[in-house]
This record gives sequence, structure tokens and C-alpha cells, in this order.
Amino acid sequence: MATQLETAVPFDVPAFAHELTFDDLPDDVVSAARRHLLDLIGVSASGRATDLSRIIHDHAVRMFGGSSARLLFDGRRASPAGAALAGGMTIDAIDAHDGMRDTKGHIGVAVLPALLAYHDDGFAMDDREFLTCFVLGYEIGTRAGIALHASVPDYHTSGAWTCVAIAALGARLMGLDRETTRHALGIAEYHGPRSQMMRCIDHPTMLKDGSGWGAMAGVSAAYLAADGFTGAPAITTEADDLAHLWSDLGATWYMTDQYVKPYPVCRWAQPAVEATLQLQRRHGFDAEAIDVIEVATFHEATRLAMRHPADTEQAQYSLPFPVASALVKGALGTAEITGDGLTDPVVARISDVVRLSEDDACNARFPAERLARAKVTLRDGQSFATDLVAANGDPDDPFDDDFMMEKFRGLAAPVIGAERAEAIAQAANALGTSNGDTETLADLVLASV
Repeated sequence: MATQLETAVPFDVPAFAHELTFDDLPDDVVSAARRHLLDLIGVSASGRATDLSRIIHDHAVRMFGGSSARLLFDGRRASPAGAALAGGMTIDAIDAHDGMRDTKGHIGVAVLPALLAYHDDGFAMDDREFLTCFVLGYEIGTRAGIALHASVPDYHTSGAWTCVAIAALGARLMGLDRETTRHALGIAEYHGPRSQMMRCIDHPTMLKDGSGWGAMAGVSAAYLAADGFTGAPAITTEADDLAHLWSDLGATWYMTDQYVKPYPVCRWAQPAVEATLQLQRRHGFDAEAIDVIEVATFHEATRLAMRHPADTEQAQYSLPFPVASALVKGALGTAEITGDGLTDPVVARISDVVRLSEDDACNARFPAERLARAKVTLRDGQSFATDLVAANGDPDDPFDDDFMMEKFRGLAAPVIGAERAEAIAQAANALGTSNGDTETLADLVLASV
């Protein structure tokens, strides 16, 4: 029996973590879970082609040794913590995964690899339990993220709060009692990576959003708690002044409040991409004819100031570059932010003429809304402007199933082949039905490329 924590729990996150069932999930929540699961798998397949993923996978095998958990699209094995680390960073390697506006971050990027690691380590889940845990991760992770932002002055990466959700999933699957679960959450929150997000925005590198380290910390916390390691109460889940954020567990479903990215770059840049593309579609100008592009947006987006990225990390944390690339190429996918896509001289010229400024209305409405307005002036003196434009794929205007499948295929098929991509899509979409099979999906996602 774990040591009893001194504080009383004002609301029951551990009980929710252990007692939620598939039958508790509304139909739209289950549908959203399948859509986001497939989206994450597509991003992870694409991420496997990056140097970041190669390095972290090799690191996990070398430094997080073990034989129980397979690495995403790799087949090699490591410890559950190592597999979660490598998986989270692989999904993070291509910034096309889902997110949630109020958390200013991403949940599924840590949930998926952690669940697969737990599964491979012997905590078998049928398809209904797998989907239930997937949803549970979003419900706890979203609230933990909002709670952390409400209780600390600095803006931390997603790993700082996804770790709490990952520990809760481990506690559920391991069958830990109430007090031991509280210890797991406390260990995860205490050891989670309190990395400063804006530092990576200003200086883009492979550090990204801390998601892999959050997944690793959360998995480790669950195993530590199971072995009797104790942890301070998690502030995000137990502080009295944060109770209102948890009181609607099981009534409000954040699984349906996640956005989907159409482009593999920071969400903050995407309103500007949409605004400038709207002007190009409306007025038919060629990118070569552009003299100046003025983008007014919220402060955080203006910090995405990289104009000539030397690598994909810098391209993903840029605003001028994806705007220019989309206008020049007519597309903004992984090809535009990797390899030769980084060296187009026309894109470089257009990137140089993007002028960024803060907009008071955009600042006031961030983070609940991410907005930008754009004005394009051509060399002949013509100018065109937009009103405020939001990024596509927000939960109040979601993409349809055809778009989601097209996005998945576009990300996954070039790396794993069309046949395997289609098999994954069928297996993911069957979860929670009479044909659902977690083992089939796991084998397809964890086998080597």
C-alpha cells in the first residue's frame, strides 16, 4: 500500500481514470477518437523519415534498453519509457498533429505512443478499452494543460502536462489503487519537462514541444508508483482553485474540441497561410508578381520570424517561409518543409518581403482563436486585403472524412507504402466495432518501415 498523501482530494480524477468505460462515451466522441487516432498515425509515419526520429529511435534503443515495447514504425524494442519517448518525438517531428486551442499545445502526440508502449509491455487492451484509454488521455491531458497555464506564469511545452495524463493511463492499466494513482500523477507532474515553449519558437531546433519527454516521464511515473515510489500531490489535479476545471469530467468531452492541421507547420502560422492563399485564389496573382506581404496577427505568431530555414525544424517554426512556400508552390506539405523544398530561390524572395506586425484584436482573442489578416501588394501597385482569417480545421468547422483520409494517405503512403497505409486505415476505423482488433493495428503501426 502506498504512503497516504496528506491533502484531501476535492474532486475525483483518479476515480474517473479508473471507472470510465467505453459505454460511457458518446457516439461523437468515439468517432472523433478514431479520426484523431488515424491522423496521429499518419503524422508518425511521416515523422519516421526525419533525422529527428532516426536519432531519437537509436537513442531509445541504446539508452532506454529493454525488450518489451516496440518503437513506432521501427520494430526494434526498448523499455516502455524509451518507446514512449521515441514515439512522442517522432510524431512531434512533423508538426501536423492535432492540438487544442486552450492548452496552446498537443495531447495525442504523447497519448498514442504511451498507450502502445503499455500495450506491448503486457497490459493488453481490446479495441474498446484502447479507444476508452485514448479518450481518457485527451480528457485528462486537456484539463491538465489548461490547469498548468492557469497556475504558473511561464508558458511550458505540452510535455509539462501530457505527462499527467500518461501517468493516469498507466495507473488504470496497471490497476493501481486510488492513493497509488495519486502518487503516479504527482510524480509525473513533478518530473514532467517544464521546458519553455517560446525558447524553441525563437530558436527552432529538434527540442520541439517536449512531447516525447512528457510521455516518457508519465510512463515512468506509473511504473515508479506501482513499485512504491511516492510523489507530491499533483497541483494541476488537486488544487482547490483549479477544481472547476475538473468538475465536468464525463459531462464535457474535450475529445471533440481538438483541431486538425491541414499543413505540417506551427498552428500559429496557419491563419496567415490561409489569409494569403485566400487572396491568391480570389485575385489570381502569381507569386512572382508580389512586392510586399503584410501580415497582422497575435504576438506569439510574430515570433515565428525565421525566413530562410536551414532544416525542417526551422521551417516548421516559421511564418514567412510557409506563407511564401504555399503561394509559390500551391501546396504546403512535407515536401515543402524538407530537402529541396527549403532551397527554392523564389520562395526565399517572397519570404523576405513578408512583414509581420501585432494586431490588438488578434492578441485579445488568442488562444481561444488564432487569427491573422493579410495585405498583398503587387509590383504593379495593386493591393488586396483580407479581414480576420482563422486557421482551417478548428472543431467548430471540422474537416470532413474525405479530407482526413486524403491527409493520412499523403503523410503515410510515401513512407510505408499505400497498401500498408490502407490496412492501417481499415484497422483504425474498425476500433469499437464488431471488427475491432487492437493487436492488428498495433502490429501494423509498430513493425519496421
